[in-house]
Amino acid sequence: MDKIEHIGIAVKDLEASNALFEKLLGVPHYKIEEVASEGVRTSFFKSGPNKIELLEATKPDSPIAKYLEKKGEGIHHIAFAVADIVSEIQRLKGEGFLVLNETPKKGADNKLVAFLHPKGTNGVLVELCQEIKES
Repeated sequence: MDKIEHIGIAVKDLEASNALFEKLLGVPHYKIEEVASEGVRTSFFKSGPNKIELLEATKPDSPIAKYLEKKGEGIHHIAFAVADIVSEIQRLKGEGFLVLNETPKKGADNKLVAFLHPKGTNGVLVELCQEIKES
């Protein structure tokens, strides 16, 4: 894994949370994007070399809605940048991790993504991210 790509935070109200994080970080968000397949709307902030992703549910049965119902607002996942997500999935499976997405899927911010089950990572949902290269 190359670096921490971003930290994902589940929020109930994206607009209110954007205002809060803009005050906190001293910078506006640089992108809002909906990932319809996941039932989520995201907003991204940069703070130095780091990124924060705010996640708001758009459907009551989405993973973020379920997370908010069970745990409330807060850190949802930590994402790591990888150069080759397919190889990294295979490596991690070989190490005994439970991969939730055997095949990477398109995520927000021009990334291919896959997740590791938190039961195998000390309760932390881990996301793998690979930049989609335009051909």
